[in-house]
Amino acid sequence: MDSNIPMYLIGAAHPHKIEAQVLLERLTAAGQRLVTDAEVLQEILHRYTAISRRDAIVPAFQLILDIVDEVFGIEKADVLRAGEITQNSLSMSARDALHIAVMERRQIRSILSFDADFDRWPGLNRIYRI
Repeated sequence: MDSNIPMYLIGAAHPHKIEAQVLLERLTAAGQRLVTDAEVLQEILHRYTAISRRDAIVPAFQLILDIVDEVFGIEKADVLRAGEITQNSLSMSARDALHIAVMERRQIRSILSFDADFDRWPGLNRIYRI
């Protein structure tokens, strides 16, 4: 799960807010195992600090921890692989490259995200529609 899912869920009214809620309900009802990585928590920490919404950090963290089955750590190999990914002609952001590196190591092929940049990475399936 990408950071934009919990951020839409706890944020102001937005079309993705309802979509995120329905997607999570459907995945949970289907018994889908949900995971994320520590970079997602860091992204939330960074974003809410940058926009002076420190009050949203703990609720966002709690939401993620309540939803996911596991939070994967970031390893040296992930960061090195992310560096390789950023050199690819697809121009992935550093954060997206890190998510992809963790997913590759864990053999995960699907990501719950509204970030269309993930569509550019071969073999990755983005879950984003109700």
